[in-house]
Amino acid sequence: MSEQFGEPRSIYQNEAERNAAVAKLARKITDAVPHKIRGIRTDDPEYWGLKEVLTDEMVDLANRMKLRKFYTLEQMISLAPQIEPAHLQELLDQMSVIGILEYDYGDNYDHDGELKDRPRTKRWRLPFFVPGSAELFNSTKDRIDRNPAVASFFERMTFVPLAGITQMVPPGGDGIGMHVIPVEKAVDFQNEAVDLERISYWLKKYEGHISAGMCSCRYSRTKLGEGCADDPDDWCIQVGDMADYTVETHRAHYITSEEALDIIKRAEDNGFVHQITNIDGQDKIFDICNCDVKICNALRTSLLFNTPNLSRSSYTAKVTPEKCVACGLCVESCPAGAVKLGQKLCRADGSQPNYPRAILPDAIRWGKYAWDENYRDTARMHNTWPTGSAPCKAACPAHVPVQAYLKKAREGDYRGALALIKTMNPFPAVCGRVCNKRCEDACTRGTVDQPVSIDAVKKFVADLDLASGSHYVPTPAVPSVHGKFDEKIAIIGAGPAGLSCAYYLALLGYAPTVFEKHEQPGGMMMYGIPTYKLEKDVLQAEIDVIRELGVQIRCGVEVGRDVTLGQLREQGYQAFYVAIGCQGGRRPGVPGDDVEGTDVAVHYLQDSMERGNPPIGGSVVVVGGGNVAVDCARNAARRGAKQVTMVSLEGRDEMPATNAEVAETLADGVAVENGWGPKEVLTTPDGRVRGIVLKRCTQVTDPKTGRFSPLYDEGETRTVECDRIVFAIGQAIEWGGLLDGRSVEFHHGTYPKADALTYQTDDPEVFVGGDVLTGPRFVIDAIAAGHYAAESLHRFVHENASMTIGRDRHDYREFDKDDLTIGSYDTAGRQEEGSDPEGSDRFRDVHRTLTEDQVRVETSRCLSCGASVVDPNKCIGCGICTTRCKFDAIHLYRDHPEMTNMRAAEDKVGGLVAYQAKRALKIVANAGSPEAKAMREKRREYERDHKEFNRTHPNMGNSEDA
Repeated sequence: MSEQFGEPRSIYQNEAERNAAVAKLARKITDAVPHKIRGIRTDDPEYWGLKEVLTDEMVDLANRMKLRKFYTLEQMISLAPQIEPAHLQELLDQMSVIGILEYDYGDNYDHDGELKDRPRTKRWRLPFFVPGSAELFNSTKDRIDRNPAVASFFERMTFVPLAGITQMVPPGGDGIGMHVIPVEKAVDFQNEAVDLERISYWLKKYEGHISAGMCSCRYSRTKLGEGCADDPDDWCIQVGDMADYTVETHRAHYITSEEALDIIKRAEDNGFVHQITNIDGQDKIFDICNCDVKICNALRTSLLFNTPNLSRSSYTAKVTPEKCVACGLCVESCPAGAVKLGQKLCRADGSQPNYPRAILPDAIRWGKYAWDENYRDTARMHNTWPTGSAPCKAACPAHVPVQAYLKKAREGDYRGALALIKTMNPFPAVCGRVCNKRCEDACTRGTVDQPVSIDAVKKFVADLDLASGSHYVPTPAVPSVHGKFDEKIAIIGAGPAGLSCAYYLALLGYAPTVFEKHEQPGGMMMYGIPTYKLEKDVLQAEIDVIRELGVQIRCGVEVGRDVTLGQLREQGYQAFYVAIGCQGGRRPGVPGDDVEGTDVAVHYLQDSMERGNPPIGGSVVVVGGGNVAVDCARNAARRGAKQVTMVSLEGRDEMPATNAEVAETLADGVAVENGWGPKEVLTTPDGRVRGIVLKRCTQVTDPKTGRFSPLYDEGETRTVECDRIVFAIGQAIEWGGLLDGRSVEFHHGTYPKADALTYQTDDPEVFVGGDVLTGPRFVIDAIAAGHYAAESLHRFVHENASMTIGRDRHDYREFDKDDLTIGSYDTAGRQEEGSDPEGSDRFRDVHRTLTEDQVRVETSRCLSCGASVVDPNKCIGCGICTTRCKFDAIHLYRDHPEMTNMRAAEDKVGGLVAYQAKRALKIVANAGSPEAKAMREKRREYERDHKEFNRTHPNMGNSEDA
């Protein structure tokens, strides 16, 4: 959070000649106490903000009015008799359009709705800055575009007046700012809920006088370079006479209650917080805002200053651990970072971890040292508490909610299980067949006997859907009331990273185009994984779901050859995600390694796939010890090669290929030779392969550094006769002309440099991901990369959206499995899929799928070891978490009814004084508490380290790099 955004700045800031009338008006309106006492300077936002938009005549008229007092036209004529009435009316209209004045029609509403028998008399008043004129200055795009400095004005007026006083605000907000109102269905079961806590009450009360207009925070923060990529239109709902005012001044348009509820539902789908205005007491509001924490100036007042009294609702979220399955959806949506994943199982000594709670200012001496100007990132930095949570979710690169979908499958809700999987993985059927199962390696059940067959359950759930008449297609949650975005995004490469990126962009409301140079989409899933592992109709079915979401896939188009990035830019594409994988192979650099009869693994597998895996004769040697080498060796064996030998530098137990893969290779009749490397390829007189000379490998990795550093005994060799050699010792990137003319920089040879969080390269329009960025990894790694890249592309194509603020870091940690108490558990053994006998077609997948009975048994083996844990001191009671939970495990409880003590702004001084007096006594009484001692030490450290910084940055707290 900068002291003041560098741009845009007002031309009137620090002007040499101070306009006394503007300063007088600014001092009247401001509630920044120091500015009220010492007077307004030209550097103060109140001064230059008003000068940006008001004429001298407007300033003079506003100076005649009292703050927040309503005047009829007759009263205004009496107030300014020197102004001709017709011109006065014109002036009032102009000032209302600008927003320095508001007007109503008598506020004729009671508990049951509009009082239609009352006269509608137009009345003008001079409002506060916030909520008020600073916001109204920013309530239309054309106003901000004409006077960009009003965006800075709005931001400053939501910060400067509150800095240093928010800790003195009593519960209920004391007539300052906004008040969080919970998701209504989250409080439906609460008999003690009061009317003002229900959105339906306010919509009914103001029925017929409801409008929707642009969100001032979203658009103004975009002008400041901190946009959130939401479409700003219509998230702000005005009610009552304010609706009439905003419509008549061209800020909004009328909507029905049903349309308002649709906006509210869309807001909840996107995790936006409902807030109502809180400056007119309990019987009147004029705005219902749907706030994105990444840009909301109102939520900032609580979260930055760590003072939730200012805006929190009277509710707190609480988790029922027995029901919770640590899916993490509540964590990902919590705007305050109040809920994170913890553990359900006790420690070895029978205790539960001690989860930290935020320290509140109620009985602590507060100040800048206690602020968190990085609050938006703090909330998203870690998804688990420091002691960790369920290992399966933490170990999965895509962080699939394993525990959750196992529970759904156990209940027989297979569609629900699939929906949970697809929040993080659009290829569950593919991964159910080819994943390297890091979740199972980490599974807590494995410390008891054997891990849960997680992947087999995933395969069962996904296959059941693929076999159904209608596939599950997720519903997009689009941060736009229009339901879609028109910005064009191009994805280069239809492999797991590219297609996953397209899938998640579609769920955000885009219709991206994927360009693939091959004739079929799927990348290595299509051309690199043999069909005896992954039948291609399974892959195509999951790709079809992506197409149903509106993704266009153009095959047979090689970007860089058939069309350039520049030409795509001319066609309107604004960003490019390059996910072409590593489509080339490496050769060992020994004599004869490129003669006829040699090949590299990627090309060998692709060629075999494209030609229908035709028979091959003779003997084949595959050089390499990883899973790709295994695929090549088994492919050759199944195509009828007379003899297949796989040569690996590593010993049998150190081979990169999994034990299961090696076992299946041996079962296919492949000879695996360990501890050998290539020395020379032998050739026939006409230049064809006739054999390979191997040399003994004595070291694969450097024991000190752990890096790949093979050593050989050149004197110990052996010769293997063969007709074909496939090198599976590494993959390479084949760029072609893809990046010609672009400013992408490279390192480690041909790998592109990119930001570790955003995947953005030195060419701002080009993002990279998957194997092309990391080198060869697994399908699940590429899926995760595509998911995270979609967020970057979404942000990039919207002007001035921050690429990082409030971004989920997907940081999951597993708990200590050696410090657990494993209570009672189902003692059934691990269920295995098994295989059918192989037929004549050795490229058919003969692996079975678990039966429904097996799934029921296997899912019962899950120890359900993770659960969400809420810090009640950080919870703001919005209820968004309850909309995410599929297990009825988190609810709102009305444990702070005092938070509904909403008062009129005119009464706030009395509330502040009374509460501060009580608080001062609490601070003295609490001085010896561990919390007070910890915060006292933190304050001393801050004051010691920030003395000069505080002097030069009076309105900035504890983060010099925020």
